Amino acid sequence: MFDLFDWLRLLLSAIIILPLTTIVREFGYYLAATILGSKEKKLVIGSGPVLFKVPTIEVRRYFFMNSWMEYEELNPSGRFWHGFIYASPILTTGGCAIIANSLVLEGVLPNNIFWQTFIFYCFYYVFFDIVPVYLPDGQPTNGRAIFDLIYYGERSDYLRQKNSQSNEQRAYTDEQEETMENRDRDEKEHSDHTQP
Repeated sequence: MFDLFDWLRLLLSAIIILPLTTIVREFGYYLAATILGSKEKKLVIGSGPVLFKVPTIEVRRYFFMNSWMEYEELNPSGRFWHGFIYASPILTTGGCAIIANSLVLEGVLPNNIFWQTFIFYCFYYVFFDIVPVYLPDGQPTNGRAIFDLIYYGERSDYLRQKNSQSNEQRAYTDEQEETMENRDRDEKEHSDHTQP
């Protein structure tokens, strides 16, 4: 079972390695938005109150909890470039994992728990970014957003946001709508804990 070393390893993973991997992933969005000339972009690292911020990056108190990238329209704009934005965290995180793994195999980096865990989390993010599904709130994973661009020719995340701003609960694709309906049904069925 867990001994003291395992608890230290868990703490190292949660406080240092996972946030570092998240930053590498979000940096993919940031780099792609910068390359594509997005005027209004902001990388938010963590959640909770703001610790500090620079013009386009904001770090919050609970830096290890969550991160996201906000950006306005791209220049140039088009399906290919939006696909590039969706693929950017997959490319940066996957590329970083492959490079780190190669350096460990060649003996340039030590084969220790830090690099093993870092490479694991990088591939973890890549795997879940590639899986083409909708999340319970209707937002697509990057793999699903790329699929929707190719198959439907539309940005499913943008259309979902546009529909929610007009107070419509209709999602763009049938699969997206079904995911949101399942979420709502589950919340309704499990929200009242007084009646088992």
